[in-house]
Amino acid sequence: MAFHILFLFVIVIPSVSFRTSTHESQNFTSNPNDLKALTGFSNCLESAIPDWNSSTSPDHCTWSGVTCDVLPGLGTRVVHLEQGSRRLAGKICESLAGSLPESIFQLQNLSTLYLQDNKLSGSLSKGVGNLSNLVEFDISNNDFYGVLPDIFESLTRLKVFSAESNGFIGQLPSTLVNSPSLQMLIMNDNSLSGSINLNCSAMKNLTSICLGSNQFHGPIPGSLSKCLRLEAIDLARNHLNGLVPVNFRNLQSLTQLSLSNSSLHNLSATLEILSQCRNLSTLVLTLNFHNEEMPQGQNLDFSNLKVFVLANSQIKGSIPKWLSRCKMLQLLDLSWNHLSGNIPSWIGNFDNLYYLDLSNNSFTGNIPQSLVKVLSLKQRNFSLEGIIFGFHLYTNGAWKGKSRMYKKVSSFRPSLILSYNKLKGPILPGFGNLKGLHVLDLKQNCLSGPIPHQLSGMTMLEILDLSQNKLTGEIPQSLVVLSFLSTFDVSYNQLHGIIPTGGQFDTFPSTSFEGNRGLYRSGTSGSMPSLPAKIPDHEEKLEIIGFPFGFGAVAGFLITTAAMCFATGWIFQ
Repeated sequence: MAFHILFLFVIVIPSVSFRTSTHESQNFTSNPNDLKALTGFSNCLESAIPDWNSSTSPDHCTWSGVTCDVLPGLGTRVVHLEQGSRRLAGKICESLAGSLPESIFQLQNLSTLYLQDNKLSGSLSKGVGNLSNLVEFDISNNDFYGVLPDIFESLTRLKVFSAESNGFIGQLPSTLVNSPSLQMLIMNDNSLSGSINLNCSAMKNLTSICLGSNQFHGPIPGSLSKCLRLEAIDLARNHLNGLVPVNFRNLQSLTQLSLSNSSLHNLSATLEILSQCRNLSTLVLTLNFHNEEMPQGQNLDFSNLKVFVLANSQIKGSIPKWLSRCKMLQLLDLSWNHLSGNIPSWIGNFDNLYYLDLSNNSFTGNIPQSLVKVLSLKQRNFSLEGIIFGFHLYTNGAWKGKSRMYKKVSSFRPSLILSYNKLKGPILPGFGNLKGLHVLDLKQNCLSGPIPHQLSGMTMLEILDLSQNKLTGEIPQSLVVLSFLSTFDVSYNQLHGIIPTGGQFDTFPSTSFEGNRGLYRSGTSGSMPSLPAKIPDHEEKLEIIGFPFGFGAVAGFLITTAAMCFATGWIFQ
């Protein structure tokens, strides 16, 4: 099965570094009020923060994650507190509000507060409103819950608010959706509900909104088109419905959009509207437009498109010619549809094509010769400038059931995934020229002829799946040189001869070779088990994939940011 990308639009912000901050030491006279606040914060945590000890280190400006600066008229004050990814956990104590020690809100000169990737819990205190100088606030990936406090009118300098992957409920606070300073709002993967009611008349600086994986309902708000600076939108995996608003064509700054799993219809109109967003580089539409026809419109122009995921939607028709004009394409996922006909010869003309998933369709004919000439796959050390997503990309691993998260296209394993189609003819010897390819999946087609010995030229190959075809001849001994090959499957073909030994071949299980009556291991008599070939039906294959956003391999990425907020599933759901 293929690596189905789940473009799960989970958002990551390129311009903000959510990390454990580096320790910065200054020879300043420390403020005793800040020391008291930091000590109170530390005392209310279940786990100690290394080197936060006023006895051994009396100058709190030297403590890890603490940055001080000299402020006019205020002296030396704490301005940055970075305690992300420290496994901090709150406990109930006198100065604890929810699970965040109340004393932290006495650091009124803080401009950055990073507490992401910990185990903090409880409700978010209204004391946050005391941090009037806060510019960046990240509490993502914790266990906060309840309704967000309506205190954002006090945070007049706040540019970035990230609270993804918590348990917040209810509607977005009125003061948050009217914040004139906010640039990035990252709230995906919570349980927020109601309509999406951002006031773009007030939020004139908004560049990124990531609200995927919540419980918002209703139509996609056309008012978002008034946020003219928007560069990334992730509304995937909510309870939205209807059409893409016509006035989305006004979003000329938009580069990344994920609307997967949103019960959308009218694919033709959607593409017509979005093609007018001239800077659009990432588009994830998985799990929408069910059983509609793939538009063949000659006027569609996505000249800057680098990532296109339209998977797991049962789209009918053929691969459209307008895609051939997307010269910058790096990742294409059309898996899990009902597309048919030949794979067009121009599919290999994209110099930067890095990941192609056409699996689980009904394509016929031979594998196009152009696929062995893809420039980006021929070069072992090919480097993509690639985009960093405003969301996370997830793959639903077809091998060993492991999912992966990616933040940029170039992090994906270079892959050609053509499995579960009706392709015939030989495996092209020219595949051996693709020295940068990591995954070649041709499972369950009608391919015939021998396994070319030239495949040993794919020196970076990790996964080679040729199972459930009609291949004949022997397994080439030359494949033993593929030192990175971790998964190899030629089961249920018509192969014969001795199974190669040495290298990675000594690690492959017998199931990799079963169903070939003439295959046997060196030093044994007889043949490999020849069990009846089980050809999974469509429902069984769907089970294999499962995708939260579904990038189809992207279809569901699936469909989740690398620069801001998406996800599908190598099936984007």
